[in-house]
Amino acid sequence: MPVELVKSYLLELQDHICNGLQSEDGGGRFKEDLWNRESGGGGRTRVLEQGDVFEQAGVNFSHVSGDRLPPSATAARPQLAGRDFQALGISLVIHPRNPHVPTSHANVRFFIADKEGEEPVWWFGGGYDLTPYYPVSEDIIHWHQIARDTCQPFGDDVYPQFKTWCDEYFYLKHRNEARGVGGLFFDDLSEWGFEPCFDFIQAIGDSYLDAYLPIVRRRKQTAYNERQRKFQLYRRGRYVEFNLVWDRGTLFGLQSGGRTESILMSLPPVVNWRYNWQPEPGSEEDELAEYLKPRDWLAMPD
Repeated sequence: MPVELVKSYLLELQDHICNGLQSEDGGGRFKEDLWNRESGGGGRTRVLEQGDVFEQAGVNFSHVSGDRLPPSATAARPQLAGRDFQALGISLVIHPRNPHVPTSHANVRFFIADKEGEEPVWWFGGGYDLTPYYPVSEDIIHWHQIARDTCQPFGDDVYPQFKTWCDEYFYLKHRNEARGVGGLFFDDLSEWGFEPCFDFIQAIGDSYLDAYLPIVRRRKQTAYNERQRKFQLYRRGRYVEFNLVWDRGTLFGLQSGGRTESILMSLPPVVNWRYNWQPEPGSEEDELAEYLKPRDWLAMPD
């Protein structure tokens, strides 16, 4: 059964990523929280708090079901309204302690919607993106190289298409700025057939640590000062704004009756808003705006 096949992989992926992050942190440990959803399904939430490297890292598995898809899932496909559904996936957000280590997010998910007398409708979605505070071109190029290399076996047009989709999706319309420096984002993926699509999300999930951990290793020992820490907390506010205002995954979780603590695990543990604050022209903080402009990072010199 496709659902059981996907579920088995996702649980293994959660173990793999948690082990990798925990090993890299050195001091923190993931705490596991199993939960059940009254209307169907449940999940396995794992959170590492106050580690040596990661101030907070959450890696969540969920498998929920119901007799009606929520509005966030049918907005783009109204023909599925009223169908039974199952939704399962891994979602993770990493908030490092050091401002020189970027925040990162990844997600892989599978939906299947059933209706008696009709063929099931299924699709995959996911991707990963990077949100630096003090960006380094070397890190961003590496991130996109892993993304491109992972996509390459599935077609020359896959990385450019999903890279552009990521730039467009992780965009704060009310701020007129990107959330970060992008990566990959895809949804409604089914046209390749089940096996190639499943192979693709496994490639995405399996490549996440290869994309992220080398950046963490390069930057986690970089010295930082109070000004840089304050800027990190200020920019985390943008992350909160996106997740609460625009993110479809957050909306789906809340609308489908998911576990609130697990859904909002994506929010940083400490954040700061400052009224109409602007960085000093020419400062390190001012440079971030240039990095947030979408571009072909793989055409950039190292």
